[in-house]
Amino acid sequence: MFVVCLRARFQAAPKISHLQAAKRIFRYLKGASKQELWYSKNDMFNLYAYTDSDYGGCNLDKKSTSGGCQFLGGRLISWQCKKQTCVSTSTAEAEHIAASSCCAQVIWIQNQMLD
Repeated sequence: MFVVCLRARFQAAPKISHLQAAKRIFRYLKGASKQELWYSKNDMFNLYAYTDSDYGGCNLDKKSTSGGCQFLGGRLISWQCKKQTCVSTSTAEAEHIAASSCCAQVIWIQNQMLD
């Protein structure tokens, strides 16, 4: 997912290297089509979430990148990585934005589980 998001940043003005990256992504997806998640009925269904961000990681526009992952029991069920929409003025602000995004994802997962 990370490479797809990274590749999508250049879709407005793609270069040959971006086309080659897209082809590599499709080759990977073709080979990974049989992978799946397995949940037994005895598994614990505790929801855990982790998040992190870098401060001003993009050299082009100095925006931070947020990432987070959510686990149901011991299995990864959701993962996201996104460039923040605003330029953070501190590490704490970048982390706060990342935590907010992760909390929104957790609330959505909880609502889906209740339904």
